Amino acid sequence: MSDEQTPVAELGYEQARDELIEVVRILEAGGQDLDSSLALWERGEELAARCSEHLDGARTRIDKALGGDENMDEG
Repeated sequence: MSDEQTPVAELGYEQARDELIEVVRILEAGGQDLDSSLALWERGEELAARCSEHLDGARTRIDKALGGDENMDEG
């Protein structure tokens, strides 16, 4: 993980997911001091929330697309 991190709000789904995987790997490996571990945990929480935002947005788009198809069949 680099010292210069992209703000979480600017990450796409794949970027956030890949970084989250790396955060989990580092935390599971251990060897970090408490402050570093807490910083990684906080970043991981932000990344997980960002992934959820992307998935929720995709789910909404799918629901709208499916709903739009149903409305066209009724007319």
